[in-house]
Amino acid sequence: MGSGRRTATLATGAALAAAVWLGGAPAVAAPGDPAPTAPGVHPGVQTRTDGAQCTANFLFRDGEDVYIGQAAHCSGTGAATETDGCDSGSLPLGTAVEVGGASRPGELVYNSWLAMQEAGETDPDACAFNDFALVELAPEDAATASGTVPFFGGPSGVDTDGARVGEVVRSYGNSELRGGVTLLSPKVGTVAGETGNGWSHDVLTVTPGIPGDSGSAFLSADGRALGVLSTLQFAPLPASNGVSDLSRMLEYARAHGAGDVELVTG
Repeated sequence: MGSGRRTATLATGAALAAAVWLGGAPAVAAPGDPAPTAPGVHPGVQTRTDGAQCTANFLFRDGEDVYIGQAAHCSGTGAATETDGCDSGSLPLGTAVEVGGASRPGELVYNSWLAMQEAGETDPDACAFNDFALVELAPEDAATASGTVPFFGGPSGVDTDGARVGEVVRSYGNSELRGGVTLLSPKVGTVAGETGNGWSHDVLTVTPGIPGDSGSAFLSADGRALGVLSTLQFAPLPASNGVSDLSRMLEYARAHGAGDVELVTG
């Protein structure tokens, strides 16, 4: 969940039997030299949507248009119990989104919640875990944006075969609640299973996430873009993170109004 005007939200339904829109956790550094953090827009910068602070995930492109990704629920407007993306309220497309490192606000141009509602989606797994949005960058910011994930580097592409139990994954959160202590931003976790027939991966990290990490990029063991931090779950695995599968969300986005959007590698 993003920090700000919206608080952590309890998810409903059997698939999410006690989860909150939340994300991220302090981590142990990965081996090797950390990737330098580029100036301007890049994965891991903070985004603010009508007061809610989240963490951007990956950079995307469709022709000359460049986007930074965030979680769809970061622009949610509903009450704490409204967590099903197929019927939860959301700010409209065209909403201004402040993006860290950008010279001007970006524009919300795709939101999986809005796309599912327009399509009349009925798949309960998609409704629960398709949590992805695109924010278009202004041309001057797009020209200098980097696709590299801070500290870890990558992604080298999109992970299309899911994640095996025990696989090590990496992420970079950027909650404002850390008070600028960036040593707490890199995180390492282990895959504990999957939920929603592959729509979401259960990942155990050193400690539970905090508000403001929502939307963070997760990398697979081989450096590919695995998913987007969506929830902190209490069951069946206490304190596990729900990481929505990027490959599935991208496929859905392309089929529902996002054009031929592609991941920008780092």
